[in-house]
Amino acid sequence: MHIQRVAVIGAGTMGNGIAHVFALGGIDVALVDVSDEAVEAGVTMIRKNLGRQVDKDVISQAEAGEALDLIHTSTDLEKTVSNVDLVVEAVSERAEVKADVFRSIDAAAPPDAILASNTSSISITWIAAQTQRPSNVIGMHFFNPVPVMKLVEIVRGLETSDAVFNTVRSLSERLGKSPVEVSDYPGFVSNRVLMPMINEAVYCVMEGVASVEDIDHVMKLGMAHPMGPLNLADFIGLDVCLSIMEVLHTQLGDDKYRPCPLLRKMVTAGRLGRKSGHGFYTYN
Repeated sequence: MHIQRVAVIGAGTMGNGIAHVFALGGIDVALVDVSDEAVEAGVTMIRKNLGRQVDKDVISQAEAGEALDLIHTSTDLEKTVSNVDLVVEAVSERAEVKADVFRSIDAAAPPDAILASNTSSISITWIAAQTQRPSNVIGMHFFNPVPVMKLVEIVRGLETSDAVFNTVRSLSERLGKSPVEVSDYPGFVSNRVLMPMINEAVYCVMEGVASVEDIDHVMKLGMAHPMGPLNLADFIGLDVCLSIMEVLHTQLGDDKYRPCPLLRKMVTAGRLGRKSGHGFYTYN
C-alpha cells in the first residue's frame, strides 16, 4: 500500500512534529484537533520549525513552502479521516482518550486505512481491540523533537498484519527515519529503559543525594548522555513521565516501576517542566 494521504489527530508537540515530517516527505497531511485555536497553534509551530531548518540550511525556503502547502487543518475528525490512507493518533497519553479516538476513526476511516498510534507506553493490542480492524492497527512511536530525532519505534499488536508492518516501516524510511521493530510490551524499549532511570534520578533529588544540576552533570559527563535525566524529564513533561511510570507499574507489577512520590507531588502542583515554565528547572 502506498501512503498518499495522512491525518494526524492531535496538534500538540508530537502531532505537529509528525505532520511536519510527513509534509516534508511530500505527503498530503491533515492536522486535526478539537478547536481552531489548537490547530492554528500547531501550524504556527510547524512554520517556526521549518524556518529554523531553513536558517540552518537543512532545507531550502522553497521546500519549506512546499511542505506548508501540503498541510491542511480541521476540527472535524470523522470527515477528515474519511478519505485517508493512514491515521496517526497523537493525543494525550490517557487510555480512555485514545480508546474514544480510535473508535471514532475506526468508524469513519476507509476499511483498508491503517490506524497508527504514537503512544509511548499503552498496549497496541489493547488499542487495536477498540476497533473492528485489529490487523490494521500499529504503533508508530516518534520521538521529540520529531523533525530532528531519527528513531521510530514500530510496535506490532498481537494481530498487526505483516503487510501493515512492512508499509509503515517503508513509510518511516521514506520520511528519513530509522525504524526499529518492537514487540507490544509496556513502555516498549525506549520508555521501559528510560523512565526508570528518570524516576531514580527523581529519587536522588528527593533523598538529597545530590542537587538537580549535579545529578544531570553526572549523567552527561560520566555517561556521555547529551542531556541529563532531570532536564530530559522537564523536556518530556513530568505529567507524561508520571503517566508512563503508572502504566509500567500497573502492567508489569514490579516495584522498580513505582513512581517516585516527588514526581507525583510535582505533577499535582502543576510543575510539569518546560511547558508549564517550572519543573526541576525554571524556564522563561
